[in-house]
Amino acid sequence: MVNPFFKNAGPFNIEKLLIKANIENKENFKKDKVYNVSDLITASNKDLTFFHSKNYSALALKTKASYCVTLDNLTQFLPSSCKKIIVKNVLLTMAKITKEFYPKSIVDDFDISAKDISKTSFKKKVKFGKNVLIGKNVKIGKNCLIGHNTIIEKNVIIGSNCSIGSNVIIRNTIVKDNVSILDGCVVGKKGFGFFPNNEKNIRYPHIGIVIINENCEIGCGSTIDRGSLSNTIIGKNTYLDNQVHIAHNNKIGDNCIIAGQVGFAGSSTLGNNVMIGGQAGVSGHLKVGSNVQIGGGSGVINDIPDNTKVMGYPAKNLREFIKNNR
Repeated sequence: MVNPFFKNAGPFNIEKLLIKANIENKENFKKDKVYNVSDLITASNKDLTFFHSKNYSALALKTKASYCVTLDNLTQFLPSSCKKIIVKNVLLTMAKITKEFYPKSIVDDFDISAKDISKTSFKKKVKFGKNVLIGKNVKIGKNCLIGHNTIIEKNVIIGSNCSIGSNVIIRNTIVKDNVSILDGCVVGKKGFGFFPNNEKNIRYPHIGIVIINENCEIGCGSTIDRGSLSNTIIGKNTYLDNQVHIAHNNKIGDNCIIAGQVGFAGSSTLGNNVMIGGQAGVSGHLKVGSNVQIGGGSGVINDIPDNTKVMGYPAKNLREFIKNNR
């Protein structure tokens, strides 16, 4: 899929790309062109991807990417068809390469193209409050409501029968039908991804988007960050309470209920029919199965299998937690 929010500056000759990103060309790659950067799952045979942890070895084995930035001790998990670019710091290297393909993805400036909705074609199609701004190439379906002081930035797609509250900002996002986004939400801003540096921290480019599927509700003051290379996804019929934070690359399943002030670090996966109590936290790069219940205030730092109830910090089996806290 062509990214509707960020312009791809590629393709690049692989040799020149490595020079631009100041990466040593140890394998003397020369002729091939690389058309895009993608994650292990979505990469095509014209793309470059990355592989930095054994946790993703099963995905690495199946990748179709022509090139992969990786560590020396991980090359064994990649298919022979994938050429290996071996570096010491995979994520920092990918930040440099991604910035070459998408030079504007680092900056999150406001959308200068946005104008008052009363001056657009939506003035007769949408019910709206005061001071609503709409960017270029926005698409909005039938029977939608937009509250006061809300900004919907360029290229955003909103389905039919949606309700967008007041003081909401939406960018880099696709919203499907029958979705409610309540007051004060910010959806689609860049994630909290950077490399500490004493002079100036180095930001990781975020070229992914947010996808909110059908029949969802996003509670007041909630924030959903767009993905870095992959997308941040909210499954069908999932409800977020107020002040929930979904970090970059998270995949939230269908029919989930997430109570107030729950926070997700990046790149975790939540199955279907998951219930999470208020003020719980989920660490990054975890897999939480389907039909899981997580008690309020819990800290999830390990994967949780299907059909499990957990509570506490670190989160443990509910029966064990109750037994140890009588």
